[in-house]
Amino acid sequence: MNNYYPFINTPLPYAYDALEPYIDEKTMNLHHNRHLQTYIDNLNHFLEENPVLQQYSLEELLCVWRRLPCHLQAPLRNNAGGVYNHRFYFDGMKSCASARSTASSSRLFREMSRQFGSPENFRAQFKDAALSVFGSGYAWLVSDRGTLRIITSSNQNTPVLRSRTLILNIDVWEHAYYLKHYNLRAAYIDDWFHVIDWTKAENRFSDAHMAAGCR
Repeated sequence: MNNYYPFINTPLPYAYDALEPYIDEKTMNLHHNRHLQTYIDNLNHFLEENPVLQQYSLEELLCVWRRLPCHLQAPLRNNAGGVYNHRFYFDGMKSCASARSTASSSRLFREMSRQFGSPENFRAQFKDAALSVFGSGYAWLVSDRGTLRIITSSNQNTPVLRSRTLILNIDVWEHAYYLKHYNLRAAYIDDWFHVIDWTKAENRFSDAHMAAGCR
């Protein structure tokens, strides 16, 4: 993964049509090649004009923006967040056939059952959170020292990385679903559940579990 300036738009880990019929090929092409590319171009332009920041990784940029002069904070937060959030979203999905292969006996599924009551309860609560985002933004599943939480963020804001581990997210900007689902965000969310890469989510959760010192 390209994590330092100059940033490039790395290829998706699957074909643009791999998420059909749940997320359509045209949306994936436009989302990755146009929307994400714009954030990458804008971030590179910003860093070109502020070379002292070129030493930082993408994750570090999402932390240091708060220490910048006010007029620089929003451009860095929005564009670095746009790159990070989109990459995280794309990397957290896979074809529906392979997405189904994850066994429900994984540690993440056991914790979802323990903390939310069941994976089905998690799904309902996550959907409610994603529907609650006013305008554009994301819903996230995060691990906070081993405790699973569902949170939301607006626009291209990214949850604070130092205090929690991100496990999965859904992009609820209209450009993520409008060509196929029109204004029916709920239908898009239901379809997105079919293409979650649960193996990737499990790996992220396991990393968070070890980092927290849980045994």
